[in-house]
Amino acid sequence: MSMTITFDLSEADLAHFREVMRKAREDAAGLGEDAIIENARLLLDEVRNAHTSDFIREQMRKLETLIEMVVDSSWRLEAEDRTRTLQALSYFSDPEDLIPDNIPVLGFLDDAIMIGLVGKEMEHEIQAYRDFCAFRDADSTPATEATPDVKRSDWLEERRAQLHTRMRRRRLRGSEGGRSGGGSPFSLFRQAV
Repeated sequence: MSMTITFDLSEADLAHFREVMRKAREDAAGLGEDAIIENARLLLDEVRNAHTSDFIREQMRKLETLIEMVVDSSWRLEAEDRTRTLQALSYFSDPEDLIPDNIPVLGFLDDAIMIGLVGKEMEHEIQAYRDFCAFRDADSTPATEATPDVKRSDWLEERRAQLHTRMRRRRLRGSEGGRSGGGSPFSLFRQAV
């Protein structure tokens, strides 16, 4: 037997999460990139070894993708995009959770909620990276009559450049339309989820 629980976050709830994220980013400002990534990886390891819900585990896959986006040398995020991603990961460097992690089943709920909000904010970046991984993992380069001798590395680099352009364009379009995905990280918190 399972049970589904849903809840809405009010503007006051989102304001609270905004403040928590602001404080976490401020506290993590002195940390280097490696420390921020390591702290996020430690959280993933804790969740893997804990008894927790499928919802939390599903959200952790987004966190794993965010980490991979930063460390994947083939993806090569540009400085602004890299900073956005590291700022998103900085929350997971704060040792003081809203809900202590050692509470069975629910201990990582606050982390999962924050990952969900971060995932919504960075949906274009996450989708572009996942598309890139799918291209990279494809068995062969699609040859065409016009380009029969395209090297796989050139083809993949072209796909990467196109995906970077697409994610920025979509993020910009989202910020102009008042939707999430643009501006500074976590601008979505100004909207109802």
